[in-house]
Amino acid sequence: MSRSEAADRRSTSTPLLVFPFNGNGLEAIDCLGDAFHLVGFIDDTPAKQGTGPLSVPVLAREALARWPDAKVLAVPGSATSYLTRRQAIASLQVGGERFATVIHPTARVSPLATIGRNVLIMAGAVVTSNAVIGDHVCVLPNTVIHHDVTIGDWTLIGSNVTIAGGTAIEENCYIGSASSIMNGLRIGARSLIGLGSNVIRSCPGDSRLAGNPARSLT
Repeated sequence: MSRSEAADRRSTSTPLLVFPFNGNGLEAIDCLGDAFHLVGFIDDTPAKQGTGPLSVPVLAREALARWPDAKVLAVPGSATSYLTRRQAIASLQVGGERFATVIHPTARVSPLATIGRNVLIMAGAVVTSNAVIGDHVCVLPNTVIHHDVTIGDWTLIGSNVTIAGGTAIEENCYIGSASSIMNGLRIGARSLIGLGSNVIRSCPGDSRLAGNPARSLT
């Protein structure tokens, strides 16, 4: 992209701040399309602050006040820290209307689906009819969320996951990459599904499952 093209894009797109400077945040760069342009990352770790990839700055939280018109995409969390996502995002003290929802141009989201605030849907993901994705959710590449699925707030969905129709994933869960969840199940809040698991039974909240078929890790 030439400098003039970049300037034109910035003049017609929405400025965006991404929190934190982590793997999810880096992958979000490729999802912006023409709707957003990245102003910078926000990260609390001084060692990370400075100039990041593509000469994008990594800034302290004062950037939220410096760019009051910028939308915010908050994507903290991993398999080891997903349970703290709610607190991490709330600590930004950002009003709901300021959060962005970012959907990669190659993702396919049904017009009959409902997508919440502060949602990141990456390349190749498919969200079909009547699916409901709550607030503060990340969906990694090539995941398929079938009809009438509900995804609770604060949940992280890995790549190449298949969630069959009518399944409910409650809030603040972590669904590991390459997992499959059978239709009509309920995954209780704060549960973790390990990489490559095949879930064929519902589970209560705070479960830890892995394997084929998935079994409790505790």
